Amino acid sequence: MSEPLDAVLRLVRAQAALVRRLDSRLSGLHGASLADFTLLLRLEQAPGGRMRRVDLAEALGLTASGVTRGLAPLERIGLVTREADARDARVAHAALTATGRRRLRDMLATAEETAGEIFAAPGWSGDDIALLSSLLTRLGGTGLAGR
Repeated sequence: MSEPLDAVLRLVRAQAALVRRLDSRLSGLHGASLADFTLLLRLEQAPGGRMRRVDLAEALGLTASGVTRGLAPLERIGLVTREADARDARVAHAALTATGRRRLRDMLATAEETAGEIFAAPGWSGDDIALLSSLLTRLGGTGLAGR
């Protein structure tokens, strides 16, 4: 097996393990999936806590229908609301509600704690984490806004 293929397979497996761990913690403590968390986080990082649905889809690497399916349960429980565009009725924005901001704050604390456990010393140094982040960025990965 080639080294590049081996690296890709290791990355895919590591990604699956990380998703399972974060998803389990978030759903167990907050009743929300990792996908819900990333969607809410992207909205929170947007100016005014709102984004056009098509822009949200692009930011998350999803289809427009995928975003609509992801937003529906969050709208039902009051974490997100749908806002019409004042200039174009065909355009819909997703906006974080005050309840959504509070829930996201709690989820963010859980995600930070889990990430800290995953990258706990002595197995990982700050330099290791920075190098991994840099390498993942080269592969097209994005993280928190501004990083």
